[in-house]
Amino acid sequence: MDRAMRSERTRIRARESGFTPVVPAKGKRVHPWEYNRELYKGRNETERFFRRLKAFRGICTRYNKLDRMFTASHGLR
Repeated sequence: MDRAMRSERTRIRARESGFTPVVPAKGKRVHPWEYNRELYKGRNETERFFRRLKAFRGICTRYNKLDRMFTASHGLR
């Protein structure tokens, strides 16, 4: 779950699917729910990992077929 999808309906669907939502409630919520803070911190590491993978997508798929274009786009000399 992402912070944008922290409605009660989404949380119920996630639990029914076997997931454990670890997104904190909004600060203004009357009845905030409990969440695992350590798991929530781990989400950040996971999201950064996938961002890095997306950044390396050009290397893996070799969009830049010419060697000089490839080295220029990846800061290689």
